Amino acid sequence: MKNTKLEDIMTTAKVSTQMSESMTLAVFLTLAGGFQDAYSYNCRGKVFANAQTGNIVLLGQNLAQGNWDLVLRYLLPLAAFLAGVYITEWVHHLYKDYTRIHWRQIVLVIEILLLMVVGFLPQSLNGLANMMMSFACAMQVNSFRKFRGIPCATTMCIGNMRSATEMLCKYHITRDKNLLRKSRHYYLVILIFAAGAAAGALLSIQLGERSIWLAALLLMAGFVLMFIKEDIRKESNSETSRTEP
Repeated sequence: MKNTKLEDIMTTAKVSTQMSESMTLAVFLTLAGGFQDAYSYNCRGKVFANAQTGNIVLLGQNLAQGNWDLVLRYLLPLAAFLAGVYITEWVHHLYKDYTRIHWRQIVLVIEILLLMVVGFLPQSLNGLANMMMSFACAMQVNSFRKFRGIPCATTMCIGNMRSATEMLCKYHITRDKNLLRKSRHYYLVILIFAAGAAAGALLSIQLGERSIWLAALLLMAGFVLMFIKEDIRKESNSETSRTEP
C-alpha cells in the first residue's frame, strides 16, 4: 500500500507541472514564432514581427538617412510590441485566479484572432498588419517564458543562443549532465524556430497574405493542448484519491 501511495504521489507531481510549460506546447509556439517573423519580412514590407532589435536598427538607419516616409514602418510595430506587453500584464492580473480557463489560453485566443484578421488585410495595410503581429508576439513572449522549468523564448533566438552556449560551456567545465540537458533543450528550440521560419518563408511566397493562418492554426493547437494536459492532471488526481484508504 505504501508503494502504491508513493507511485501515485510521484504521478501527480509529474502531471501537475504547469500545463503552459510543456515541451510539446513549446514546439507549437516556437514554430508559430518563426513562421510569423519570416511572414512579416517576406510578405509585409520587410518588417520583423518578432525581432524588434532588427526594427530598432532599421528605424535608426532611416532616421539617420532622413527617410521619414519609412520611419513609421518600424516605429509603429515597436509601439505595438510595448502595448502588447502592457496588455498582457493586465490579462494576467485580471484572470490569474480564473479556474475555467488558464489566463495564458486567453492570451492565445487574442493572438489567434489577431493573426486571422491579418490574413484578410491587403498589402496596402501592411503597417496595420505588422502592428497586429508585433502586438501578438509581445503577448506570447511575455506570457510563455519557461518550458520544463527552463527560461526560454518562443519568438526570438538571441537569448536562447546565449543560454545554450553558456550551458554547454559550463557542462564541459563541470561535467554536470543537467547542464548538457538544458543546453540541448535550448538548441532544439532554436532549430524548431528555424524550421518555422523556413516554412513561413516558403509558404508566404506561395500563398501570400493568407499564409499567416497556418501560424494561427499552430497557436490553436497549443490552445487545445493546454486543455488536454489539464484534463490529464485532473484525472490523475482523481485516481490518487481512489487509492487512498
